[in-house]
Amino acid sequence: MLAAKEITAFTGALTRRGLSSVLDALFPPLCVSCKGRVSEPHSLCATCWSAISFIEEPFCAMCGSPFDMDPGGETLCGVCLAKPHDFASARALFRYDNASKGLILTFKYGDRLDHAPAFARWLDRTGRTLLDDTDLIVPVPLHRWRLWKRRYNQASILAARLARLSGRPFDPLALERKRATKNQGEMPSAKARRRNVLGAFRVPPKKADVVKDRNILLVDDVFTTGATLDACARALKRAGAKRVDALALARVVRPGQSDI
Repeated sequence: MLAAKEITAFTGALTRRGLSSVLDALFPPLCVSCKGRVSEPHSLCATCWSAISFIEEPFCAMCGSPFDMDPGGETLCGVCLAKPHDFASARALFRYDNASKGLILTFKYGDRLDHAPAFARWLDRTGRTLLDDTDLIVPVPLHRWRLWKRRYNQASILAARLARLSGRPFDPLALERKRATKNQGEMPSAKARRRNVLGAFRVPPKKADVVKDRNILLVDDVFTTGATLDACARALKRAGAKRVDALALARVVRPGQSDI
């Protein structure tokens, strides 16, 4: 004989399963990219998945730029050897290219916040080695006027979901953009990008104790040259952060960038 609690639990499971089946029939899960039918919600279909260039080892130990060949060990790319970053290490999920660009831009500007669950789940897997040593997850902030205009910060949405999945603390206000800057995409060079965000970020005085002696994981949507992440890392380290790493959805990979 089943106990009353077991019967209740079994009945509840059947009810949830039946409700889920009804909802799937009425509103079938769709690919987050092409809107074709998929077996699980918040996922890509096989065709879209195969088109995405996911970044896997080997890659630069600092910036995560992929290598064409495995150099062995904790090797840095030519860019990081010439000018090391202010963050300790960075990882990105996939290349920012024609296959992934639409996913990023519709999430960033097109109110496609339904992409967030899939993105966060993938980031949790990609950034697991960084998350294991993370004390606090912090998103790259928007200036208040840009946030007011856009209505949401895509990096903060990713960071909040990643925090829930990983069980790590999250503080969207630990870092602020103290002055408005031009869009980094409008900058003609890496040098111009660095100059554009120079001194643009700070840790508010009331948040100093939150970041002091902590290992911080910065979260952003796209890593291009690393100028924004560097500026954020400098601000966090000035406030006493012990270590700053970075995790992004996508990164721009230019020809020759990963040369050793």
